[in-house]
Amino acid sequence: MGITAVENIDALVPVEPGRRTSQVALSADGVRVVVFAFDTDAELTEHSAPGPIVVQALDGHLTFTAEGITKHLRPGGILHLDARIPHSVRALEPSRMMLMLLRRSTEAA
Repeated sequence: MGITAVENIDALVPVEPGRRTSQVALSADGVRVVVFAFDTDAELTEHSAPGPIVVQALDGHLTFTAEGITKHLRPGGILHLDARIPHSVRALEPSRMMLMLLRRSTEAA
């Protein structure tokens, strides 16, 4: 069993004018964590993930749309989405979010 730490996830990806950027913050057994930065109106167009995801707003104001339902995501808010559900994300102001892609452990239970 190992331990992996990210000292300051907030400093990984700055918001860049007119862009959406991302960086993998952590890749470990069972999870991959990606930090996204969005300028106002930047978006992730509709796509799906192979496993369940958890999304947390770090700063700003994002909309997250799946199955015809739009949720507003602000700092302190999180949401969960099952695998393979098409979804999109759009920033209403400069924003950052943390995406946790969940997968089964490679170790036997």
